[in-house]
Amino acid sequence: MNALIPAAILIVWLILGYKIYGRFIEKKVIQVDTSRPTPARELNDGIDYSPAKKALLFGHHFSSIAGAGPILGPLLGVLYFGWLGALLWVGLGSVFLGAVHDFTSLMTSVQNKGRSLADISEQTLGRRTKVIFSIFLWMSLALVIAVFAVVASKTLVSQPEIVIPTFGLILLAMVFGWLIYRKNVNVILATIGALVVLGLLIYLGEMWPIVLPTTLAGLSPQKFWFFVLIIYSLFASALPVWFLLQPRDYISTWILFLGLGLGYLGLIVFHPQLQAPAWTTFRSEGGPFWPMLFVIIACGAISGFHSVVASGTTAKQLPDEGAGRIIGYGAMITEAALAGLVIFIAAGALLWDPSKAEHAFGFQYIISSTGDPIRAFAVGYGRLLGALPGLTLALGTFFGMVMLNAFVLTTLDTGTRLGRFIFSELLGEYGAFYRNRWIASGVILAVAVALGATEGYKAIWPVFGASNQLVAALALIVVTSYLVSRRRPKKYTLYPAIFMLITTIGALVYQGYTFILKGSYHLAIICLVLVALAVIIVFDARQLFQKKPQKSDL
Repeated sequence: MNALIPAAILIVWLILGYKIYGRFIEKKVIQVDTSRPTPARELNDGIDYSPAKKALLFGHHFSSIAGAGPILGPLLGVLYFGWLGALLWVGLGSVFLGAVHDFTSLMTSVQNKGRSLADISEQTLGRRTKVIFSIFLWMSLALVIAVFAVVASKTLVSQPEIVIPTFGLILLAMVFGWLIYRKNVNVILATIGALVVLGLLIYLGEMWPIVLPTTLAGLSPQKFWFFVLIIYSLFASALPVWFLLQPRDYISTWILFLGLGLGYLGLIVFHPQLQAPAWTTFRSEGGPFWPMLFVIIACGAISGFHSVVASGTTAKQLPDEGAGRIIGYGAMITEAALAGLVIFIAAGALLWDPSKAEHAFGFQYIISSTGDPIRAFAVGYGRLLGALPGLTLALGTFFGMVMLNAFVLTTLDTGTRLGRFIFSELLGEYGAFYRNRWIASGVILAVAVALGATEGYKAIWPVFGASNQLVAALALIVVTSYLVSRRRPKKYTLYPAIFMLITTIGALVYQGYTFILKGSYHLAIICLVLVALAVIIVFDARQLFQKKPQKSDL
């Protein structure tokens, strides 16, 4: 089958999902009221609470939730189970689960003065749920920061051409934010200028790659970049959102929009046949189809990290409730389009012919020889762009790496800021010390350094996929509890919560059993603890699962 057929079906489905189901959730469940002042306006402090221009906030939110997730997960999903199951999960999951999860998480926070879902859970489910949920989220963020700092630092070493555009973008963003919010420069004109400068930065990076010496300040190049990124995250998380975080994410989004547009254009011109099997087996190297596919592919379908971003930074910047659907629901739909493109790249742009097992464009060969699925994406993406006039395979591969690294950095500084919020919400009542943004950011970064610099993250990273999906299930439970308290329909969030809860617990049980067989008892214990925490929260929310006939639940 030609890749253009399922690609066209996916895009049409996502557009209809946004326009029909997204609007239904907005009116029926969220019950948006544009006359209500949002926390960004009501609590404006110029640092965390600050009303953003809609386009810039979409850029921040989309950049923050994207990262490497919608690339890595779909690649592995196709590798383990075939392209059809991966595509169906992305298409159906994003419309009925992921976008609903993101949108309702955002608006629940907005209608509760910008508080995180963990904090909101205290008033609907009790103090115990808040403490458990907060600690779990905080530790997950520390792990994400550690892993992404390691990934980004390794990329800066292996691809020295991206050093100049990566750090030049930070300075560009600060100038952009100052021009937009302090000098009232037209957004369109400022965007055009920023993109021109960004193009120049990419060109300079290609001309003058920054290669560090073998040791620098007693550190290897990878360790040096790791600590530079950690220091950057500290300052980025404490600076006003309008000055760095928001404009940098907005500019980064244009990189992805350009990459997404060129990718689908390349797909049209290249129009490859889907060479990967539509279906492989119910049980593969990645585990059984259920529950593992639904854990392996998170971003692009549904991801718990999105709810942390939505109820963390985004809710504090939403200018009005009417902007919620395009940002909360729309950004998830856009991410699903990216995940779909990755599926078509893996299944069509790369080779699966066993007779060409060692071909430079062979998916399995790239992964087995480099151990890096991201490299497979870059090569496949380069093949698509190489089909366009004036572009080459090398240029397309390089742009794919630039696009990816921009979003990895976004996850770093956003994750740090989110960790600061959760830390202060949980301990802030015990004194101003815990509410200090430098202290709160420093604590989570210290844990991230301990995990990343010593590579201790490798000991617990294998269970992150399941724990991330557990966050999605718990976030939907908290949202449902809020909807019930307001006598609004609950089934549109409760049913996805039940599905994700059963799936995640199934994945944790399976992984725990596998870890025991391998002798990885520490990972098995972590799986057991996560299941126990989920059971405790479900017990606290048990009344939500009881069917009570009422008009608001119809």
